[in-house]
Amino acid sequence: MAVTLHTSAGDLKLELFCEDCPKAAENFLALAGSGYYDGTKFHRCIKGFMVQGGDPTGTGKGGQSCWGTYFKDEIRPHLRHNARGIVSMANRKGAPDTNGSQFFITFSKQPHLDNVNTVFGRVIHGLDTLDLLERAPCDAKGRPVKDVSVNNVTIHANPLAG
Repeated sequence: MAVTLHTSAGDLKLELFCEDCPKAAENFLALAGSGYYDGTKFHRCIKGFMVQGGDPTGTGKGGQSCWGTYFKDEIRPHLRHNARGIVSMANRKGAPDTNGSQFFITFSKQPHLDNVNTVFGRVIHGLDTLDLLERAPCDAKGRPVKDVSVNNVTIHANPLAG
């Protein structure tokens, strides 16, 4: 299963781990397919760490799952934050089972996030775009000085579509 995030910095093609993380994948696909992520900003970008998006308010405090409530983590021992380009669910202040619409993509290994955040995908094309995102000028709080956003999302194959 693959999707492409068409961002203002370029394209990021993601492989989603639908079998390992069915709830996270279903949520991401449902939100992407409904246009929920279209026009949303990457509201947090920390060099050497990650870029975070998926909040329609652009503040980092909003967003909800396709079900309108939080959903449980899907922590899998074989899915780790062990490389650049890992796609993971962002949760509320590290609290378990608080997945909504926000996600992040790592710029490097982040083992301290293992067993905390659900890894549900990885970047398979567009590492040059990820490089551009990492180099985006940010303020002291990690907010990009110039808006970087998801223009829209292409779903290449959706096994959940009816």
